[in-house]
Amino acid sequence: METLLEQQRRYHEERERLEEAMMQEKLLKKPTVKERINSDHRVDQFLRRYQHCTDALQDLYDDKDGLREKEKTAISGPNELGEFYTRLRHIREWHRKFPNEVQEPMQYEFLKLQQARENSADDDTAPVFFTDEEGYGKYLDLHECFQKFINLKFTEKVDYVTYLKNVDRLFDIPKEKKNAEYRRYLEALMEYLIDYCQRVFPLTDLAVEFDRVQQEFEEKWDSGMFQGWKKDTESAMVKQSNAQLDLSDFSSPEELASLGLDRLKSALQALGLKCGGTLEQRAQRLFATKGKLLEDLEQSMFASKPRSAGGAVAAVAGAPAKGGRSAAQKQKDLGALEARIYYLFEVLGEQRLDTRENVERRQARTADELEEDAQAADAMDSDDSDDDDSTPYNPKNLPLGWDGKPIPYWLYKLHGLNISYECEICGNFKYRGPKAFQRHFSEWRHAHGMRCLSIPNTAHFANVTTIEDAKKLWDRLRENKESKRWQADADEEFEDSIGNVVNKKTFEDLQRQGLL
Repeated sequence: METLLEQQRRYHEERERLEEAMMQEKLLKKPTVKERINSDHRVDQFLRRYQHCTDALQDLYDDKDGLREKEKTAISGPNELGEFYTRLRHIREWHRKFPNEVQEPMQYEFLKLQQARENSADDDTAPVFFTDEEGYGKYLDLHECFQKFINLKFTEKVDYVTYLKNVDRLFDIPKEKKNAEYRRYLEALMEYLIDYCQRVFPLTDLAVEFDRVQQEFEEKWDSGMFQGWKKDTESAMVKQSNAQLDLSDFSSPEELASLGLDRLKSALQALGLKCGGTLEQRAQRLFATKGKLLEDLEQSMFASKPRSAGGAVAAVAGAPAKGGRSAAQKQKDLGALEARIYYLFEVLGEQRLDTRENVERRQARTADELEEDAQAADAMDSDDSDDDDSTPYNPKNLPLGWDGKPIPYWLYKLHGLNISYECEICGNFKYRGPKAFQRHFSEWRHAHGMRCLSIPNTAHFANVTTIEDAKKLWDRLRENKESKRWQADADEEFEDSIGNVVNKKTFEDLQRQGLL
């Protein structure tokens, strides 16, 4: 029985009440991880409902069918009293047909939501499911992905803790070994991380973030600077130029045979042709390509897996090799998957670090101690989180142990936890104790800071904590690398007619002066 104008008013009221509910939800104190996750999921539901109301209002204001304008004309025209009594009669008829129908105002619905929000600590219902290993959003459960990783043929057999430490170091795997099985592993890993992110951070729009990550990946890929897939164009060009032959200098297969088996084999491999057979067969096969494109050759001359020679395919005319584009596209797709996984691990850096510590702590304990922990966890869940009596007495602000109590002061000083180390690269983050300080150089926060500086996080930068020192060291390393690079003018040697060996620059100077 609602008119279009009444629907419009109701949608505006619902939007205002949803805004108020989201504001109250954000102001609510959430001392535990569980309450924070549940609150985010309630806000996510409010946002979806708010978007639905906005879309419905947009349709009403667009008025594509003209019904809203027709209704406005009816209630404001010359016969407005007749329209009023007609609508009143329809309302009475509806209540006569449904006398027991009760309509609750929208205010009651949001009052119930407010009561549920205030009593959220006592509510056992969960809007999202977590496994026991995940601890309701505290830890990651990568056991299934770990099994897929250790079953890859090219990986070393490592334990679960080592896997958690190096799971995001995909750039350490040689790109020649990244096959279809490796792609299935990446897809399974990314599927779990996306699902976990949506459960722990429901307000994060992963689609928008993935678009940004994809754009950054495209720029790095085109420039050949994406980690793990850097293009070695210089070595490829040298190898190609050394492998191919200019057949215009040869008039018969016998002249080619004088080059030897190895030279003919490398030339055939550069063109993607079969390289077996006797010396005469290789010479005839290579001479048959003179003045032809690869696509004009017989299919039987090609190897089972044609090799791309960097774009040159014929002895005289150059045309791209078949299959090279699809292989490059597959590599780019793998790189895009890795870029998304790097981003997801950057978002879940805290959960990943807590997972490592939790696994190490559980592995160091006995079965009886694990059972006691489980019983203690059940007892803590049953207690009220706002109970001030459960807060341990800790005047010196000592770190808490596995039992939730402050560790002894002698142990605190023994491990050097009274000494703080600050790292400017990590955003002036402070680390307690030398052990945590040394360990942080291989963790995600320091690696992210080095990536922001466009500096690789290698062993050269160990114990470097300031941005200025890191930049100076990186400039010095690049200068040393440039100085060791082969230079034709200084390193290329020439020999004159009497046997004197000089470099290229000196040889050209003597030649211009006519002293040779």
